Amino acid sequence: MASVQESIDVAVPVSTAYNQWTQFETFPEFMGGVDTVTQTSDTMTHWVTSIGGVTREFDAEITEQHPDERVAWKSTDGESHAGVVTFHRIDDTTTRLMVQIDWKPETFTEKVGAVVNADTLQVKGDLKRFKEFIEKSGGETGAWRGNVDAPTSGEASEGLPANSSLPDTATNDPDSGGPRIG
Repeated sequence: MASVQESIDVAVPVSTAYNQWTQFETFPEFMGGVDTVTQTSDTMTHWVTSIGGVTREFDAEITEQHPDERVAWKSTDGESHAGVVTFHRIDDTTTRLMVQIDWKPETFTEKVGAVVNADTLQVKGDLKRFKEFIEKSGGETGAWRGNVDAPTSGEASEGLPANSSLPDTATNDPDSGGPRIG
């Protein structure tokens, strides 16, 4: 299993960053290799990607979502991956996004890409483009602020790994509406 952990600070309030991230259908505007994302229900998305000359389609389920805190997902078919993005208030106008993606490289090219950190470079580039997108847009293009509760403990092994090192949302800062840094 390959794993990528990256973060970036964006010059927008936490609610603006979170709101934009919930607009999955805009991902092709800043994510390299993502052709389309179609949200088929509150918790399901359908993806079409073209990476390294290979086009793939897969579905992903939102397994946990809490406004201004986190969005977690896992694939339900096709690509074998899971991930989480958490949103951290630095101050009133700055938010840190932390992303962890765990995936299973299947083809020879994917395995080599994971070894040489091409996946890490891709996520870094996507986060940089998200930063440019949200900072230049002047605000989010929409929002979905519903809650999706995490799976029960028996289902957790199907989502993110138990050893996920991302911050625990139990350290919420009530003044900011989101997790605090440090």
